[in-house]
Amino acid sequence: MKRNNLLELGVGIFMLAGILGLVFLGLRVSGLGVGMPNDTITLSANFANIGGLRPQAKVTMSGVRIGEVTDIQLDPKWFDAKVTMQLDSKYDGKLSNDTTAAILTSGLLGEQYIGLTVGGAPDMLHDGDVIHDTQQALVLEELIQQFVSNMSK
Repeated sequence: MKRNNLLELGVGIFMLAGILGLVFLGLRVSGLGVGMPNDTITLSANFANIGGLRPQAKVTMSGVRIGEVTDIQLDPKWFDAKVTMQLDSKYDGKLSNDTTAAILTSGLLGEQYIGLTVGGAPDMLHDGDVIHDTQQALVLEELIQQFVSNMSK
């Protein structure tokens, strides 16, 4: 009887570990549970076209993830997309105010994300600042349409 109880306890612990592992994996894949650390700064940028950019998209610099997109809204004054990003606080005061934010795509049809390129200005961006130099997303459908219309001329 005692051996049976130990076996049941072992199976129960194994099942609990498996379920916790699946929950962790699900959160990791969805991007919900593994967000940015608590110490973050907020930057925003306006884009004429964001393509398929979504909240929780990564923000990178030189291919390294340094933050994520937290919010996308339509700017009521200029009618363009205002993208809000959270970056790790260690970049506060390290990005020049002529930093460029471009919407890039992973591969040909992959997910879209924001890539930051630092400029050389002496003034730096701080929490709450706006990145003014932006490059909108390249939309594959628009490129194909331009190609087809140029071919028909």
